[in-house]
Amino acid sequence: MNRSSKAAAAALTAAGILAGGWAAAGPASAVDGAAPPPRERVLWGSVTISPGRDGIVEASGLSGPALGFGSSLTLTAPSGARATGVPLTTAGYRGEVAADGRTAAYTATSVESPWQTGTFPFVLAVPADAVPGARLDGCVLRLADAEGAERASGGCQVTVGLPSPVLSRPESGVPLGYRPTASGTAYPGAQVTVSDQDGNEVCVDTAGADGAWSCAPGRDLPAGANRLQATATMNGVSASSEQIQISVGSSSAEASPVPAR
Repeated sequence: MNRSSKAAAAALTAAGILAGGWAAAGPASAVDGAAPPPRERVLWGSVTISPGRDGIVEASGLSGPALGFGSSLTLTAPSGARATGVPLTTAGYRGEVAADGRTAAYTATSVESPWQTGTFPFVLAVPADAVPGARLDGCVLRLADAEGAERASGGCQVTVGLPSPVLSRPESGVPLGYRPTASGTAYPGAQVTVSDQDGNEVCVDTAGADGAWSCAPGRDLPAGANRLQATATMNGVSASSEQIQISVGSSSAEASPVPAR
């Protein structure tokens, strides 16, 4: 596993993962929308991954007849993504990734009732040129017994997310006028909205081809302590910057004009 895959595994809950589930088959299949036969169980997971980053999609315990030694859970990566890691450290399972990144799998090696407890994470990598908001098709999950017979199947939803924008101005701790300029970087073409601590819109801009954006409030901000945060939105997905602490209303500070890009 490469360094970014290890980092994604170590920050499993911080990677924006939506936990997957294995549930009894419902009225529609997770794969193609058709109703599955009554004997089948549907496997499902979902994850949002920013361009050029890794993320983890999980499957969780399957109820029903236990599958024993040699049974396996395989993920086929969606079109436009690669499987890069199988970070599960629980004893009783062996993980491996195909050399071409098309599939990754866990095989039960010693557990008495595999797949019924715990979660099974797969690391997926999305290329840097992936379009934010796109859904990558073709992700398949398959559970097979030791003889290779399919016992459950399904899919996972992989959505290309947005990198978090950067709010670099105004600087925290510096006395500010009532209409301070905000600026930073974001994914090119994303709309960036700066909000205060109460969620009120402060100003809006669109990131340029170089990712730079800047804007200034159209009205005075309230005097005193406040917090600012930038949120980027594009094609139905969004991401937010870290918040910065500001203090508005210093008599020595004046509003600065929006710098030209």
